[in-house]
Amino acid sequence: MNMSPKQIVAELDRYIIGQHNAKRAVAVALRNRYRRSKLNDEQREEFTPKNIIMKGPTGVGKTEIARRLAKLVRAPFTKVEATKFTEVGYVGRDVESMIRDLAEVAVRLVRDEKFKEVEKKAKDIAERKVAEAIYNERKRQNSDEPVLKDQILADVKAGKLNKTIVEIAIIDKPKTMEILPGMGAAIDLGELMGGIMQTKRRKNRKLAVEDAIKIITEEESEAMIDIESINAEAIRRAEQEGIIFIDEIDKIAGNGNTTGPDVSREGVQRDILPIVEGSTVNTKYGAIRTDYILFIASGAFHISKVEDLIPELQGRFPIRVELDNLGKKEFIDILTKPDNAITKQYTELLKVDNINLKFKPDAIEEIAEIAALENETSENIGARRLHTILEYLLEDISFNASGDHPMIDVVIDKKYVHEHLKTTIKKHDLKKYIL
Repeated sequence: MNMSPKQIVAELDRYIIGQHNAKRAVAVALRNRYRRSKLNDEQREEFTPKNIIMKGPTGVGKTEIARRLAKLVRAPFTKVEATKFTEVGYVGRDVESMIRDLAEVAVRLVRDEKFKEVEKKAKDIAERKVAEAIYNERKRQNSDEPVLKDQILADVKAGKLNKTIVEIAIIDKPKTMEILPGMGAAIDLGELMGGIMQTKRRKNRKLAVEDAIKIITEEESEAMIDIESINAEAIRRAEQEGIIFIDEIDKIAGNGNTTGPDVSREGVQRDILPIVEGSTVNTKYGAIRTDYILFIASGAFHISKVEDLIPELQGRFPIRVELDNLGKKEFIDILTKPDNAITKQYTELLKVDNINLKFKPDAIEEIAEIAALENETSENIGARRLHTILEYLLEDISFNASGDHPMIDVVIDKKYVHEHLKTTIKKHDLKKYIL
């Protein structure tokens, strides 16, 4: 997608409040990818992404920035937690599994795109097959009565027979089996038996018409597209456009200890290093070069510092961004401005049960102030505090709503907030007098 850095930041602003420096950094990194794609082959090989490390407390938007960025350009994206990896030689996930995860995401992304291209044609074939099955069944049951095949097809296309049960032959897909639970190693029994079972077995199943159409549409789509070309395109996208977000990297940073359980932290860093520097990882779809994947690492760095990471790993993350703490003003914006603001989400959610929530400005301000105070006086969990407060605030409404009544307007004002959060408010009033 050809978007300028300013356009990328503007798009991120629709969902994430503040953190302008972080948004600028990822926007420039993304634009540089587009610029690189316009270079000649020789120049393109020389240019590698400038990886980013984000420092900031939990709940301030680190993960959301990376996720929205990938969604914006439909790039393969995966999030991993550094704490899940173990050093080579220990039981646990190896660092190469993050590349295999990225390959899976890329294949799914390309596959969905290809399926959409043939979906209309595949669905038409599926509807005809289902209509044929219904026609044959009715013909058997009512051999003397005329059955109109065209009418059945028209009813199937119009959705009039969606709940009708039909018996139809579909491909019997073998299940995927996980070899070592938690290790990310899984095999497809169909692939394993591919040399033995040359033909795909079918079995008759009784399904609702709408479910049968979905399954047969998928079968027909698979028959129309070239799996090898999907895998090749997925590998290319993973290599050239992939984004890997490594969260909690501060948890594997050393703090001066060289003995005890912390000694394996440096080992994990050293295992991550070749992946970030550029290496080749084998996946079931083919080998992936990691040289041009964009890595975004993040951590709170409360106890450790970025400088506690091994120097080689620090060098592979040349861009460092510090994210700001969120205060009352930011919380007010978070509650009102984004397209997916939590207040808007709750409003739409409760409309299902005929409750029309209306948040007054004084209530928004009070919620924001309580959230800011809670983060100051207890653990700072950023914007996640708003979820806790709103869930508690709307607990009675959510519990009592049943939908068996006409639409009711419920106004959330400052008085309502005080009444339902009085325990929290009293706690803060008392703390003003404690030194």
